[in-house]
Formats: sequence, structure tokens, C-alpha cells
Amino acid sequence: MRCLPAIAVALLIACPTVTGRAAAEPPPALPGLPALPELPALPQFPGLIPPPPDGGSLLPGIQNLIDRVIPPPPIAPPASEAPTPGWEAASMSPPLVALRDAALPGNIGDPMFDAWPPNLADLADGQVIESRDVTATTAPLMLMPIQRALLLKYRTTDAHGAPSFATATLVVPAAAWPGHGPRPVVVNNLPIDALGRTCTPGYTLSHGFNADTSATDFIPPTTHVAALRGYAVLIPDHEGPWMAYAEPVVAGHAVLDSIRAVRGLLPDEFGASKFGMAGYSGGAIATHGAVKLIDGYAPELADVIVGAALGGVPADYQILARSMNGNLASAVFMAAVLGIGRERPEILARMNNLAQWVVTSPAKNLCGSTYGLIGVLMLPIDIAANIPDPLHSEVADEIYRVTKMADMKSGTPLYIYNGEQEFWIPAEGARNLYLEQCRLGVSAVYRSVPGEHLIAGALGYPEAMLWLDQRLQGVPAPNEC
Repeated sequence: MRCLPAIAVALLIACPTVTGRAAAEPPPALPGLPALPELPALPQFPGLIPPPPDGGSLLPGIQNLIDRVIPPPPIAPPASEAPTPGWEAASMSPPLVALRDAALPGNIGDPMFDAWPPNLADLADGQVIESRDVTATTAPLMLMPIQRALLLKYRTTDAHGAPSFATATLVVPAAAWPGHGPRPVVVNNLPIDALGRTCTPGYTLSHGFNADTSATDFIPPTTHVAALRGYAVLIPDHEGPWMAYAEPVVAGHAVLDSIRAVRGLLPDEFGASKFGMAGYSGGAIATHGAVKLIDGYAPELADVIVGAALGGVPADYQILARSMNGNLASAVFMAAVLGIGRERPEILARMNNLAQWVVTSPAKNLCGSTYGLIGVLMLPIDIAANIPDPLHSEVADEIYRVTKMADMKSGTPLYIYNGEQEFWIPAEGARNLYLEQCRLGVSAVYRSVPGEHLIAGALGYPEAMLWLDQRLQGVPAPNEC
């Protein structure tokens, strides 16, 4: 779900007022998503892959062969002082606890990202645990004068309500805020789409440009454009310490608590500031989670967050199970399943021996630019499961339900856009989100823009940023529902 090539910068400069089709116009019908191809017929090995009865699927036989040929990986028992909160003790067997711990991202040598504070349960959500001045490493990447950059580590909550922590970077431009009142803040939810801690924007901004730095940390140039407008920019590492890629509840908590952290640490400077959020693709996952959690998790921020612009929205994973599995996007889809499985280990329990070897190997620390290349194999995720038809199982249905966050009302106005020709993250999900929020009474705008994921991201970006800029300037949000 990483996105947006360099064309975004050119389009932002050359076409700053590109506008998509309004939601009021009926969009053309989406072509039906193709059915997953049947697995090719394989030679039959007596005792290993029995012929399927009545011409049925070979998949169960292939899964059986994998687990008979490939032994389970050697996984050490969970440590007596594992850094994971205790909710799993009552809900997970010891072997599953061991597998989940083995599938978590490895430490990277920086306690800001690695270390679990011992007193998390005693802290309030959003309370700052530690801060670090990272101006020296952030300033060269901003390509403009900045007043300062702070890396914040703060308390947040995981997907099950247990104490956790997250990190975020606050960048304050050198120029004084030219508007009235306190300086507003743009919350730039980047499409991290990664499994390892060195892949986060916070790591790059605090350690400098490195081999794991993603181009999507800078393209589209939301951080730079916002800073040039005089806004401060807050960049959350919204996957949390477990790098729970694509888990919207974790991401939503981390985003909202980053706002709490800035307001609590710097009340004189940002205690009365307005905050606006932006996110595309993987960043839209975090933005989607955050806006739906405002009312229940951080109601005091309802008047603080003035709007959220999100595009290329992976709002419904049941749709993505059809559009991203068994094609060039399959590696990204598999990585998202692992990321969610770190917070929801019932997924890990349905992985066969082959998948367990992968998720406990160094692959568990890969960044999207690396593991995404594996998509050329176009492997369906079904071959990694130990149950038939895993994407239509009870476990899958539950994951679809909790990640969709259906019928939860956004606590802020929304600007939603999506490519009409999008084939990996179809516009169906974004349109359904828009219609859902309209039905719930949210002020919302939807734009259908031409193109697939990359082109649509570039074409839809300028108007989305203009919409967000108006919200931060105090202009009331339009409602096109």
C-alpha cells in the first residue's frame, strides 16, 4: 500500500487545482473483481496429495504436503519477562505466545524504539515518556530552515486495551506563524507499510537518511508543503512497537495519542492549536482508524481536530482479499496479514509450517520496498494457511469486522478520494466509507479521480491539501452528502 511516485511533486507544482469528479455525479460502474485463479493441477504423489474428490480444490492437499515436508521452525519458549502486556496469558496457548513473540520485529539498538517502559500502566494515554531533540538529523531532510524537531515517545493503547507505546516526530518550521492564534499542526500519517522498526519515518528523521528510508516519507511532500505554509508537522510512527502494519485500531490510538503528547508536552505553544490529518494508502489506514476512534477514545480532541483528508483508502479488507491476493500485490497483502497478526495472533495460529518459517525469519523486519518485490511470484496467501479457504473462514470474517470499524462515526469532517480505475484498492471501499459517514451525519466530501493507485494519488492530492488548508484556516467544512 505504499504509493505516489515523483510525478506527485510535478503535478502539485504544475496543477495545484486539479479537481476530481464530485460525489454527486454517479460514478461509472466498477468492473467486477476477477475470481482468484484455480491452482494449477499438480502431479499426484501417493500418500501426499490425494486426488480431490468430485473435482474439488487441490489446496487442502497442498497444505497437507507443506506441513508434512516442511518441519515447524524451532521456536524458543516465551521469555519469563517478555515485553508484551499480559492480555495474551488468558487467551493464548504457550506455543502461540512463543510463535507471536518470535514473529515480533527485532530490536534495532535504539531504546527510544525498542525499550518497553516498566511503568506504562501508570501513565495516561498520550503522556510523554521521553523526548529527544533530532533537529540535527531532521533539518537536512527538510531542505528548509526549521526551528526544531522533537522525537517523542509516549504511552498509547494496543488493539486490546493494554498499555503500549509509540513514537512520533514534531517538526516546527523556523518561520513565525503568519496567521491568527496559535500555530496549527498537520498530522502527516505516512504510508509506513513496513514490518521492521528501521522502516519508520521516526527512525529516518532521528538517524538520517539510510537504506531503509522510504521515498513515500517525502513524496507527496506533505511535510514540506505544510511547513512552508507555516504549519507545524506531526509525523506518527503509527504501527506501534510491534510494527502492526495495517491494524487500524493500533494506528488510530497511536495517532490520537501523538496529538495528546504534543499538547501535553508543549501546552503554551500547541495547547490551543488546531490539528488536521492527512493520509494516503497505508497512511489512510491510520487516518481512518483515528477519525473513528475520536469520540470513544479521545473525545476531548473532537474540537481540536478540524478535519481529515484520506485517499486510496483500504477501508474494507474483505474487498482487498479479492483484489490483492494472488497477483503482484500479494506480498503487500501477506505482509499486512502478518502485521495484523502481531496484534491478533489468531491469524498466526492458522499459519502452516512454511509461513511460520517466514514470519520468524529476518523477513519479519523487511521494509515495503523490499518485500513488495516478492509480489512477482503472485503467490496466493492460501498456501500459507493450515485451514481450507482461509480468506472465507470464521477467523477472516472476524478480522474483516474489527478492521472495518463499521458504523463508527468520524469525530471530524472528512475529505475522501480514490482512483476510479483502482484495481488493488478499489473505489468501492472508499465510496462505501463516504456513504456510511454521510448516513451517520458527518460532514463529508468524496472525489472520484482518474487512474489507478499511483496516478490517482497524484491527481487527487492537490485538492485534498487545499481542503485541509481551509479547515486549518478556520473555514467551515463543506458537506456534500
